[in-house]
Amino acid sequence: MKKNNYNVIGVMSGTSLDGVDLAHIKFNLNNSKWTFEILESETIGYSQSWINQLKEAVDYPKNELEKLNATYTKLLATIISSFIEKHKIENLDAVCSHGHTILHQPQNGFTLQIGNLPEIATLIQQTVVCDFRVQDVKLGGQGAPLVPIGDRILFSEYDFCLNLGGFSNISFDQNGKRIAFDISPVNTVLNFYANQLGLNYDDKGKISRTGKVNENLLNKLNSLDFYQQKHPKSLGFEFVKGTVLLLIEKHEIPVEDKLCTFTEHIALQTALALPYKKGRILVTGGGTYNDFLLERIQYHLSEMEIIIPSSEILEFKESLIFALLGVLKLRDEINVLNSVTGAKMDHCSGEIYL
Repeated sequence: MKKNNYNVIGVMSGTSLDGVDLAHIKFNLNNSKWTFEILESETIGYSQSWINQLKEAVDYPKNELEKLNATYTKLLATIISSFIEKHKIENLDAVCSHGHTILHQPQNGFTLQIGNLPEIATLIQQTVVCDFRVQDVKLGGQGAPLVPIGDRILFSEYDFCLNLGGFSNISFDQNGKRIAFDISPVNTVLNFYANQLGLNYDDKGKISRTGKVNENLLNKLNSLDFYQQKHPKSLGFEFVKGTVLLLIEKHEIPVEDKLCTFTEHIALQTALALPYKKGRILVTGGGTYNDFLLERIQYHLSEMEIIIPSSEILEFKESLIFALLGVLKLRDEINVLNSVTGAKMDHCSGEIYL
């Protein structure tokens, strides 16, 4: 389906479990350059019951995962249909949905995003483009991150694109190739400890700011094997649950100190991940609202200009880019870069359900 204008919805659910992000977007292609306009956007939060299920699902047996996939697909269909109805959206080319990652084990040739079952197209009565990661893993790739091709196409004026979500990832051009990889956990860990204090998250990093860095813990975090690996590399919740939290919990220190230490860890790993320390870096994702985290990143990257975009782009950039991946799939054009994921080749990934 090759044309110059597309009317689509991008749908994303991230590992920080903030909810389902939806963005109605118009794309325009003119002289080989893509532009976009975000029309309506919204985040639909999960109930506590769903948050608990999505957290626990990493340990579910196969039959329970299949049940969860079916019920989550119905939930997602209801959310998408309500968004379309609420905003009276018509004449869509497609709904482009990431689904929600439950398992991510590219080293074992496996990744699972629930909510991508074929019946979602029937339930919402729209063409659906989804399940973008599986093909890349089958081609020997990490299946992540997938956003960098969108960074290159839509945000090429920045030297770096940094996303601070459940995990952080970075994207940049180097020697004519797009390079990208996951850096470290972010809100998957920070929110875990905020929850222990009865909070959904550490607002602006105010609690982290009151803590002290535990040098012993910081050194052990920085010494984890993942940080010594070369890209391409990616992270899943398994790493948080099975490695990071186990390490932190061995240290009997106040929650405030755990938050402060992990914030310093994120900032330090962010700085270490960049091949050069000057330029302009676009920062998006929920972690951008954590003032203390941004201060610590700026401290370690004192010559970098940190740019925070509009709230729409900040909060819905991943929905925007998965919408673009869907459009590229409809056009049968490359939407995954092997320089990013490590797959055998660039390819056009995703499933189209009519």
